[in-house]
Amino acid sequence: MRPILMKGHERPLTFLKYNTEGDLLFSCAKDNNPTVWFADNGERLGTYRGHNGAVWSCDVSRDSSLLMTGSADQSAKLWSVQTGMPLFTFRFKGAVKSVDFSTGDKLAVLTIDPFMELPSAIHVKRIAQDPSDQATESIQVIKGPQGRINRAVWGPLNRTIISAGEDSIVRIWDSETGKLLKESDKETGHKKGISSLEISSDGSHFITGSLDKSAKLWDARTLTLLKTYTSASFVYAVTMSPTHDHIVLGGGPDARLVTTTGTGDFEAKFYDKILEEEIGGVKGHFGPINALAFNPDGKSFASGGEDGYVRLHHLDQEYFKL
Repeated sequence: MRPILMKGHERPLTFLKYNTEGDLLFSCAKDNNPTVWFADNGERLGTYRGHNGAVWSCDVSRDSSLLMTGSADQSAKLWSVQTGMPLFTFRFKGAVKSVDFSTGDKLAVLTIDPFMELPSAIHVKRIAQDPSDQATESIQVIKGPQGRINRAVWGPLNRTIISAGEDSIVRIWDSETGKLLKESDKETGHKKGISSLEISSDGSHFITGSLDKSAKLWDARTLTLLKTYTSASFVYAVTMSPTHDHIVLGGGPDARLVTTTGTGDFEAKFYDKILEEEIGGVKGHFGPINALAFNPDGKSFASGGEDGYVRLHHLDQEYFKL
């Protein structure tokens, strides 16, 4: 399985996202410039220039016309995927850590980092069909817990918002009223901050990765803990195969320790979703893996590392006969 090495970022990767068709891959990094690539051969298609800070997250509309990015420059931007032109900018009082379009792309949920005495917050924005009609105000603002919310995504049928972050608790909110519906149990839940969260393609369950060196699978409606996957190192990124019962975890030791120990456990590890067992790994990065994404067709996946590289892995035929 020869990976395609994609060098387009100067700084560590933060997030990866495929479009619905799986023919485009969007990458975000700390170098301010989100980039789009062809997902089959890793050819660089273009760069979205306009942010003045690290870009933490992105999402692309179902028809691949709109890209949304959230950045440390306290803004979220809407872009034309095709032309690379910025269409609209939402401004906030803190860094935008996570962005996610709702099913149907009429709404977006964004998480804002705490800043000075302002707590973390979850904002819901209405996305206009025509950028010139785009309103700036949020239709819902949920005051978050202490510490940063690293990820918030839409639950089934856009009725709920699922959030997780530094305080290690997963929360489900009512997307219309902003009321807190459920919280993960401290006993069974994560013991340290949650770094990543991804919901399954059918919206029925989601996975979280944490600095407690584990990933957990949850029911998206009831917040019942279904499975736990343990790792030897911090888990910074998680993704699920859309076609197989496989989970991929990425991470590594603390980036500050890598230089002193000289060894890194930098592989994307595959686990059996049902049996919770590790079934394989893909090595290659020279630093912790910060971002993972599975192609919607289930035939390839991408990883993004602290080393500034995106690695594109087309899975071998043997993988499909496992």
